[in-house]
Amino acid sequence: MNYSPIALLLAGSACLPGSVRAEKTICQRPNVLLLIADDLRPELGCYGVSQIRTPNIDRLAAGGVLFENAYCNVPVSGASRASLLTGVYPRYPDRFVAFDAWASRDAPDAIPVSQWFTDHGYHTVSNGKVFHNLRDHDSTWSEYPWRVHPEGYGKDWAEYNKWEVWMNDASGRTIHPKTMRGPFCEAAEVPDSAYDDGKGALKTVADLERLRNTGQPFFIACGFWRPHLPFNAPKKYWDLYRRENIPLADNRFRPEGLPKQVQGSREIFAYARVKDTDDEAFQREAKHGYYASVSYVDAQVGLILNALDSLGLADNTIVVLLGDHGWHLGEHTFWGKHNLMDRATRVPLIVRVPGIKPGKVWYTAEFVDLYPTLCELCGLDEPHGQLDGRSLVPSLHGNRETTGKHAYIQWEGGDNVVDERYNYAEWPERGGNARMLFDHKTDPQENRNRASDKRYRKVIDRSSRFLEKARLRRDE
Repeated sequence: MNYSPIALLLAGSACLPGSVRAEKTICQRPNVLLLIADDLRPELGCYGVSQIRTPNIDRLAAGGVLFENAYCNVPVSGASRASLLTGVYPRYPDRFVAFDAWASRDAPDAIPVSQWFTDHGYHTVSNGKVFHNLRDHDSTWSEYPWRVHPEGYGKDWAEYNKWEVWMNDASGRTIHPKTMRGPFCEAAEVPDSAYDDGKGALKTVADLERLRNTGQPFFIACGFWRPHLPFNAPKKYWDLYRRENIPLADNRFRPEGLPKQVQGSREIFAYARVKDTDDEAFQREAKHGYYASVSYVDAQVGLILNALDSLGLADNTIVVLLGDHGWHLGEHTFWGKHNLMDRATRVPLIVRVPGIKPGKVWYTAEFVDLYPTLCELCGLDEPHGQLDGRSLVPSLHGNRETTGKHAYIQWEGGDNVVDERYNYAEWPERGGNARMLFDHKTDPQENRNRASDKRYRKVIDRSSRFLEKARLRRDE
C-alpha cells in the first residue's frame, strides 16, 4: 500500500517510512467524518451571506478549505449521492436515482466509497440520510446503516404523520388532499432531538466516543434531512430571525431567452399550504423556514465538532461538509432544484484537513472529485479504472495548475459544463437547438441567456466540444 504525504503527516513521525514503528501507519491513518445536508446551497455566513446564522459551519470553514466554485453532478438528491459516493458521472440522469437500481443497470462494477474504505481497514458507519435509499447500500458498511425509522424512506416518507416528520399538532389540520403530506413548514416548541437530525447528531457523537480508542481508523458519514422540505425546525431557530429582515430574491422573473427545457421544480406543491409561490407572504415564510432549518443543521454540526475537539479526535480527523445540490429560493420564480441553473447545481464544499492551511479556493470542483481526494488524503489507492474525478489535494494546497477547471452536470437530457466564468448547457437528444449560456462575470445572477450572442461563439464552440467528449467518455 502506498501512503500519501498527508497520511504520513497525520500519522506522525512514528509512521515515517523506514521507522521500526511504521507498522502503526494502518491504525494511525486519518479518520474521515463526512457531513451531508440535503438541499443545502451556499447560503451560509462563510459564503458571504451575512443574514443567516451558521456559526458552527463558519467555524469549520475558518479552519479548513472552502471551495467557492463547487458543483454537484446532477441536481437531485438520490442521483447526486450515487455519483458522489461512487466517483462516477451520471450515465442516464433520468434514471440515475436509487443507488441499488442504478448500480445494477448502469455501473454494476462500481465500488462505493463506503465499501472501499471498509475493505481497506476502516470501520465505516452510516447515520441518517446518506445514500438516499431505504437500505443505504447496507452491505458496504461495517455496521448496518442507522436511521430513526429504518423503514421510513419509501415513497410514503412524508405522508402525514407516518414517520413523525411533523411535531406540531396544528400541522395535522392542513393536509394536502392528493399527497397526504403536511404543511411545507412548522416551528415546533421541541428540543433538537425531537426531529431526526437531532437524533442523528447524538448518534454520531456516541459513535465518535465508541470508536475513539479501537485502534482502527473510522469513516463516519452523517446525513442530515434538513433543510429539505418540509422546513420543520425547533422554534428557537425560527426565533433567530425577523422575517421582515430576510432578503427576498431580487430577480423573481424568468431569465431572458431561457430555453423551455429549463423549468422549476414542482416539489414544493406536494405540501399543504402552498398555493401561490409568487405571493410575497409565502416567499417570506418559506425563506424564513429554510433559514431556520439551516440554522438547526448548523447547531447539529456544532455538536459533532465539539465532540471531535473534546475527545481529542480533531487532530487526526478529516472533516468534509457539503450540500448534495443547490436549491432555488425564489430566483427566477423557482423554488427547489431540478434544473441546470447555478442555484440548483452550485453547492457548499468545505474540507478540513489537519496540517493543511485554511483558505478559500476559487477553482472549479465537482462531487466526483471527492472520492479520489479522500483516497489520496488517507493513503489509499483508487479503485482501478472507476473514478471520473480528480483529486482535489493540489487545490487544498492552493495549486491551481494541477486542478480540473470544469464540472460536468446532467439533468433530464441536458448536458452542462461549468467553469470559473461560464455556465453552458445543451439538450442534444431533445431535438432543436436548445442552448443556454450565462456569463458569471457580467451576469452572476443568470438573468440573460447569451447562447444566441455572436460575441460568445468561441465560448459556445469550446464548451460544446467539451460536452461531446464528455458524452463519449460517459457512453464508453
